[in-house]
Amino acid sequence: MSELQDLLERLSNEHGASGYEGNVRQIIEEEVKPYVDEVRTDKMGNLIATKRGGAPAVMLAAHMDEIGLMIKYIDDKGFIHFTKSGGWFDQTLLNQRMIVHTEKGELYGVIGGKPPHVMTEEDKKKPVKAEDMFIDVGATSKEDAGKMGVKIGTPLTLDTEFKPLGNDRVTGKAFDNRAGCAMLIWGLREMTDVKATVHAVFTVQEEVGLKGAKTSAFGLNPDVALATDVSYTGDHPGIEKKQSAIEIGKGPSITVSDAEGRGIIVPESVLRWLKEAAESNNIPYQLEVGAGGTTDASAIHLTRDGIPSGVISPPTRYIHSPVSVLSMSDLENCVKLVARAVEIVDKFF
Repeated sequence: MSELQDLLERLSNEHGASGYEGNVRQIIEEEVKPYVDEVRTDKMGNLIATKRGGAPAVMLAAHMDEIGLMIKYIDDKGFIHFTKSGGWFDQTLLNQRMIVHTEKGELYGVIGGKPPHVMTEEDKKKPVKAEDMFIDVGATSKEDAGKMGVKIGTPLTLDTEFKPLGNDRVTGKAFDNRAGCAMLIWGLREMTDVKATVHAVFTVQEEVGLKGAKTSAFGLNPDVALATDVSYTGDHPGIEKKQSAIEIGKGPSITVSDAEGRGIIVPESVLRWLKEAAESNNIPYQLEVGAGGTTDASAIHLTRDGIPSGVISPPTRYIHSPVSVLSMSDLENCVKLVARAVEIVDKFF
């Protein structure tokens, strides 16, 4: 296993729903300290690692949070009812094992459902909505659940572990966006001869409104920015290439536009910069025009009087699920592209 894969495994296996990114932030802080001049946490909870230099100032952003759940109600029998934090497809949740992050420590629970033996034909046709799901932690009553540490407002995350697959591919939870975090950490390590000032920002609460990116970009006011995230692929059954031309194993995705332009339309100056970094270093890349989903770059580029921003992503299958899949060679090329781009950013901005 490569060092980069080992880092991705540690980050993927850690838990940090939106607003509760502390454990992830701790890992990242330890990892980035050797490669920067200053590390601090702002009022919002964003981790900002700065490598001092001259002009321009470039902000590199990767969000630390993963999609999760939050307890909203505990019924008299001790079953937990919840709200969603981030973009879930409800059927992904059904019958998953979850971790309840109580003040007393981790508590395991399962999102239960009616067994097929007692389902009517109508039941089988009808998808189960998250609002009708519940979590069973083994409690016998509301009071018993309370003794276990179950309280309203407690966050939950998926109980899933990182595993290697064939052909340099790996699977795990929270690749959106622990892959971007790993990419950014390793990019800092790989940079040489950097003239610019670099602010590597590991942001909070991206999955619930790009919140950490908004506040950190306002505070830093960089000259240019680059978000590292993941891009969904169109190379597996159930999706057509016209929905996503991006393929796993064919190099980093460089965003041209996402959310049909409602997110970001990347400035031509940023695209020229990223393409030059890729082509001059023989790094394969794919251009992405996305219909759905967006990234921290969408918040950053609208900050103050506007910040030219772009996005680099490893192609990733099955995002926002417990079983995301990416290629380590793609992630390695993303690292190279981030590092090489920062090394020449002063020639473009």
